[in-house]
Amino acid sequence: MQPTKLASTTTEKIGGYRWTICALLFFATTVNYLDRQVLSLLQPMLAEKFGWSNTDYANIAAVFQFTYAISMLFAGRIIDKLGTKWGYALALIIWSLAAILHAYAEPLGRAVSPFFSAIGFAAIPVSVLGFMVARAFLGFGESGNFPAAIKATAEYFPKKERSLATGIFNSGSNVGAILAPITVPWIASHLGWEYTFFIIGAIGFLWLVFWFMYYEIPEKQKRLSVAEKEYISSDSEPVLEQDSTAAAEKVSWFKLLKFRQTWAFVFGKFMTDGVWWFFLFWLPAYLKAQYNLTGTEVMLPLSVLYSMTMIGSIGGGWFPMYFINKGYNPYEGRMRAMFVIALIPLLVLAAQPLGQYSFWFPVLLIGIGASAHQAWSANIFTTVSDMFPKKTVASVTGIGGMAGGIGGVLVTKVGGYLFDHYDKLGHIETGYTIMFSFCALAYLVAWFVMKSLVPKMKPVNI
Repeated sequence: MQPTKLASTTTEKIGGYRWTICALLFFATTVNYLDRQVLSLLQPMLAEKFGWSNTDYANIAAVFQFTYAISMLFAGRIIDKLGTKWGYALALIIWSLAAILHAYAEPLGRAVSPFFSAIGFAAIPVSVLGFMVARAFLGFGESGNFPAAIKATAEYFPKKERSLATGIFNSGSNVGAILAPITVPWIASHLGWEYTFFIIGAIGFLWLVFWFMYYEIPEKQKRLSVAEKEYISSDSEPVLEQDSTAAAEKVSWFKLLKFRQTWAFVFGKFMTDGVWWFFLFWLPAYLKAQYNLTGTEVMLPLSVLYSMTMIGSIGGGWFPMYFINKGYNPYEGRMRAMFVIALIPLLVLAAQPLGQYSFWFPVLLIGIGASAHQAWSANIFTTVSDMFPKKTVASVTGIGGMAGGIGGVLVTKVGGYLFDHYDKLGHIETGYTIMFSFCALAYLVAWFVMKSLVPKMKPVNI
């Protein structure tokens, strides 16, 4: 019990304002995922209303992921240029307006239809066009969330606490995923699907008030004690903190791509982000296709599933500290933790075989896999701030985010094709079995490639 008391005393001395910043990041991430999940929960209703196929829905989801992927590259650069405070605020304003825009998808589709017809896409239904355009704007805005949040974490936390802080704010994605199935079906059934997008989308503007009240970079933050400022920079390595005027020049993407550390992060994101996208966008459709659960019937299973992922996000953020406290450097401790985490999704392989007995078996097993993803995500993000200077963290995060988004596009498009193909054959469960198999194995493949690219801790000297 003595170490716990010691940690508590230290925290009291240095203060805890950095955790207020972490709370702001948590709530922004909650809003981010709430906005992006509305469509997946309304998919059964909208598919029936507009006559969408699985491929139509996959195309709408893929537009979001593709735009998100490309925008991540520029979002990191923009946030590095504007700074965390204004970069984050701009991203949230854009994605909140885009979320509201979904409510006007039909007139939006009619407005852009002549343009798409002129360039050879006349066959796309008007409703699909409208949602594709709205999702594109949403992807552009939402791409700023993680580069900004990771940059803020690097600014406000010492390395030994960053994965825990990342795990906590990243658990906002789970809270958003929990709140969505509780609120979205109810709003849609009582007020209509248009009001669902409008109400959920408007929530983000409340967060802006608190962001401007409480956030400032540590150097200008009057609420930070001197002791806490010193603690935040206590384990910084001089080679990484090149904040002098001479080191403040712009670092190009091409220069960042010369480093193996960048490619390790890029491949890890490419292989695993699509798993989370798949769970997020396709689970309501899966429960309808195989178990005929729709509307408010999916509230309980999805709420249970995403509640489980909170354990993974926060626990995964804490896990590397076990190895770091044993003497491993932050990167080596993180990689050891990530290997254990990569083994957990193998349980998803049993989801379909056991699903014949009850839908609760796949729900719980997928919940474990999704929980492992959040634990993985908390750590893979933090490998960037372990090895790169703060001035490049958002840019590297953006490059990896782009790769993760492209991986997500491929997973979504392949999933849509497989589900339509096997649905026509009367065996849609085969399509889901194939996708779950990929989800189970992706993390081990990613870990071995990352480890081969960066076997040991090697800070990047720019």
